[in-house]
Amino acid sequence: MMSIDFAGVPFKNPIVTASGTFAFGREYSDLFDLSKLGGICVKGLTAEPRLGNPPPRIAETPMGVLNSVGLQNPGVEGFIKTELPFLKSFDTVIIANISGNSADEYAFMAERLSDAGVDLIEVNVSCPNVKAGGIQFGTSPDGVAMVTEAVKQKSQVPVIVKLSPNVTDIAEIALAAENAGADAISLINTILAMRIDIKTRKPILFNNTGGLSGPAVFPVAVRMVWQVSQAVKVPILGMGGISGCEDAIEMILAGAGLVGIGTAMFSDPFIPLKIIDGINDYMQRNSISNIHELIGKMELNV
Repeated sequence: MMSIDFAGVPFKNPIVTASGTFAFGREYSDLFDLSKLGGICVKGLTAEPRLGNPPPRIAETPMGVLNSVGLQNPGVEGFIKTELPFLKSFDTVIIANISGNSADEYAFMAERLSDAGVDLIEVNVSCPNVKAGGIQFGTSPDGVAMVTEAVKQKSQVPVIVKLSPNVTDIAEIALAAENAGADAISLINTILAMRIDIKTRKPILFNNTGGLSGPAVFPVAVRMVWQVSQAVKVPILGMGGISGCEDAIEMILAGAGLVGIGTAMFSDPFIPLKIIDGINDYMQRNSISNIHELIGKMELNV
């Protein structure tokens, strides 16, 4: 059985699309039935529509991709009006990812989206706190706690806090989110990185730096998911560089109840379905009747 109860929400299987790489599912719906997915985490939403950063905003790198898209999106109201009805026509869980510049902005979006009928809210804390000089909320326990508390006060659905890997102690940040009321944790977000064009001697990305995703970050993601699973009691959505069935199983063994697929879909849009089938085959071959028998079951060397 691959179904799982995650923060009180039933998922038919543990595979979800990661925010940012799936947009709102329209392009992928031409290729396969989105109802086959455990869940869809939509592209990051902001309070107002955003055009994103100027190009170039994507750069390839060995075993990964750098992006500095800049949260291009139609805004919360645009999403609720034009995208959410389409997504709700499928039999899958809808997770809305939100990004804000103040705790009040996060809270406003959470209230609107939960009232509109999304199933969960994923809070991206890798955003600048304008009231604190642009320091990211996600780099300090206090910042994470402040945003989490604000969102929990307004959201009518479970709240997932998505952690940045660009910190010294990921477990400390996760604990701050849990203690502030988070119903679940997701990680990792992209790793801050840079590429330079040696001909122009300028950064390839217009924004100079960007977020690294893809297979290059997978071992970091596994380590951080395991560390967080040892520190918190709430469930974990693990992501970061997963490109196949074995990666997904590895992430589940590290402690993830759900697994997010992102960059891999750019090269193979069918990879989430292949991973679902692969996990099912693995369970049958190893006489595993329930996905819970795998979650966090890694055995440490002694």
